[in-house]
Amino acid sequence: MAEHDPSGIDLARMIARNAQGMPSAPQPRKKKPKSKPAARNAADPQPLGEALDELITSRGWSREVNLQHLLGRWADLVGPTNAEHSHPEGFDKKVLRVRTDSTAWATNLRMLAPSIVARLNEQLGDGTVTRIVVKGPDAPSWKHGPRSVRDGRGPRDTYG
Repeated sequence: MAEHDPSGIDLARMIARNAQGMPSAPQPRKKKPKSKPAARNAADPQPLGEALDELITSRGWSREVNLQHLLGRWADLVGPTNAEHSHPEGFDKKVLRVRTDSTAWATNLRMLAPSIVARLNEQLGDGTVTRIVVKGPDAPSWKHGPRSVRDGRGPRDTYG
C-alpha cells in the first residue's frame, strides 16, 4: 500500500491530470530538498486566490467584482451615520439603487449622490456608475388585493 501524503499534493495532481485528460497514474513521492523551492508545473494546484483572479479576469467580471467590494464598504463611501439608515439594493445599467429608512434620509443621500458617483468612478473607472437612484422605505400598497375598490379613497378612519 502506498504511503499516505498528509499534504494532499499527490491527490491534487492526480485530479488536475484527470481534468486535463492525462493519465492518472500516481507518481512516487520524491524527497525534495527543503532549501530550494520547486518550479511550478502547469499540473500543480494553484492557490485559490490566483485561480479566482484568473477566472474573474478571463470572464470580464473585474468591474462588477470591484463594485461589489466597494459597496461592501458602504459606510466608508457615505459615512457611518448615513450607512446606518441606507443600503445599496442593486446595480444595473450603470445605475446604483439605494434604499433608505425614511424620506429624510433619502433626501440627504440624494444631495450626496454626485459625490458618491464621483468616488465610485474614481476607484472603478470613469463611467462605471452614471447615477444613483435613492428610494425611501417600502410602504404597503392599499391599491391591490382581493378587497380593493377601484377609485376608492384607500384606508380611512371608519370608527368616528
